[in-house]
Amino acid sequence: MIHSTAIIDPNASIEPGVKIGPYCVIQGNVKIGSGTILESHIIIEGDVTIGENNHFFSFVSIAAPQDKKYAGEPTTVIIGNNNTFRENVTINRGTVQDIGKTVIGDDNWIMAGVHIAHDCIVGNHCIFANAAALAGHVVVHDWAILGGYTLVHQFCRIGEHSFCGMGSVINQDVPNFIVVSGNLAAPRGINLEGLKRRGFDKEQLSVVKKAYRVLYRTGNRLEEALHELELLNDDKGTLDSLTMFLNNSDRGIVR
Repeated sequence: MIHSTAIIDPNASIEPGVKIGPYCVIQGNVKIGSGTILESHIIIEGDVTIGENNHFFSFVSIAAPQDKKYAGEPTTVIIGNNNTFRENVTINRGTVQDIGKTVIGDDNWIMAGVHIAHDCIVGNHCIFANAAALAGHVVVHDWAILGGYTLVHQFCRIGEHSFCGMGSVINQDVPNFIVVSGNLAAPRGINLEGLKRRGFDKEQLSVVKKAYRVLYRTGNRLEEALHELELLNDDKGTLDSLTMFLNNSDRGIVR
């Protein structure tokens, strides 16, 4: 169903079963998958691909990057399936100075007033509370949670199953599994309740706790901590993603 007041570019591809509400504007090479709902007053412009069964609430905007170097190059936004975007969310397309696209995966819950800047990559099952904001080139891995008003500096990475408390100011990478908060953000422990809810067993939780102590309680430099992590008994490979994350850290980790 497309409301009579909506403006749809003839180049747009709208699959059957899409609902587009009053005063929406779809401009450019936009593709929208079946089952997606756009409430009212939503603007989507440029090369944008949206998957199935997403729900966009009023005043969401998907538009050109807020980058003074941007000169109208053809860049894109790619959004997966089953995401919710609440009121006043803003998403920017990528830039040619980086990967040229902003990517959001599946099953994410993006609350009111969130900003996702150019060239960001967001995984699956993430939660961004109200007014959280990603600067450009940020990577957020699966199952991460950003508390309300969390600010993430450009080029930072947020590890999987991590939790960033309300009002956190993040200027370095947040490793997998940990809780951070504060301005500037500091480590506060592991995301124990989140890991339990996602089915981590006692053995896995134990090895995550040991990894946290290696990273934050021994005074190790990162290189030394990585060596000690390799020596931990981790038969289930729980820490594989953590060691990969740490090995790929360019900005250093929250300490």
